Amino acid sequence: MSNDDLIASAQAVLNPRESGDMASGQVASTLVTAQGTLYSGVCIDTPCGMGFCAEHAAIAAMVTAGEYRIARIVAVRRSEEGALHVLPPCGRCREFIRQIDPANLEAEVVLGRERSVPLREMLPYHEWPAAI
Repeated sequence: MSNDDLIASAQAVLNPRESGDMASGQVASTLVTAQGTLYSGVCIDTPCGMGFCAEHAAIAAMVTAGEYRIARIVAVRRSEEGALHVLPPCGRCREFIRQIDPANLEAEVVLGRERSVPLREMLPYHEWPAAI
């Protein structure tokens, strides 16, 4: 699956909505597992900070289905002007991806149509520090 295909899959679930003080669907994520299964999710933003990122929603769908290994993951957002943007995962999402399965350090994080990097490069100091 190409970066463009993964981006298109995430774009397909973008569905911004508002309900009272809550917003959802402004960011969407799709991941493909080591077994080749696709999972998608959207963000939920709440005024009290209890929401979660689109990557968390996609990962929750994956774990619900009994999978833990991510081969590739992407998140996208559409600007008010209509331009599509690929977003890097925030620090919380990077750590979450790693903790779901340590092998996910090798997961490819899509950063654009022509660019992806292993999570390991985005989370370089993930080992527990040695005693001094």
